[in-house]
Amino acid sequence: MPILALQDVSKSFGALKVADAVSFDLAEGEALGIIGPNGAGKSTLFNLITGNISADAGSIRFAGAEVTRQPPMARCLAGIGRTFQIPQPFEKLTVFENLLVAAAFGSRKREAEVTDRCADILVETGLAERANQTAGSLGLLQRKRLELARALATDPKVLLLDEIAGGLTEGECEALVGTIRAVHGRGTSIVWIEHVLHALNAVVGRLLVLNFGKVIGVGKPDDIMASRAVREIYLGIEV
Repeated sequence: MPILALQDVSKSFGALKVADAVSFDLAEGEALGIIGPNGAGKSTLFNLITGNISADAGSIRFAGAEVTRQPPMARCLAGIGRTFQIPQPFEKLTVFENLLVAAAFGSRKREAEVTDRCADILVETGLAERANQTAGSLGLLQRKRLELARALATDPKVLLLDEIAGGLTEGECEALVGTIRAVHGRGTSIVWIEHVLHALNAVVGRLLVLNFGKVIGVGKPDDIMASRAVREIYLGIEV
């Protein structure tokens, strides 16, 4: 049984169809990459999975349970965690306080019960030395790491990553990929939207291509990137 399954999920804003009968499965422990041009509906898909927007039609199942109409908090508590394309920390709180808030509200545990876990996440994400620094004072790499750390603090079974490598230098990207690979290596299932393809391909086993809210293809990265449809739609190459 897949840990996450979407069946014919659709969403429209007026005449604009942003998700067009999207269907895919995510196996437990799998890492799936999502690619597509700007405006393809990738972040909208994440918002549908997390409940930030509601689907007009279709079914979303998580860990065997129907969650299509559940609110975002219920999905988070069930084990769906995410990052946002633009990091959204509590800027006046410290890095460590940001994690404590995410862990406490994402698991409904007391602060004392999540403190050690948050300290471990700080080390894993390379933020231990910045634990007492306010989130608003962080640079881009640290903000991306904090976004990842906050998602991990909710103890997700499925981690949704939204262009977390965007804007980073080559070295920064490699370091972040190393952290994500370690998270995946522990068994966390991952769905990762990314334009930095070499970063994506270092982690995922399959790619899903979206265009105008519709799934164009799903398969192994080499097969997907060699396909005519992807080269024409995603890479803008006429074949």
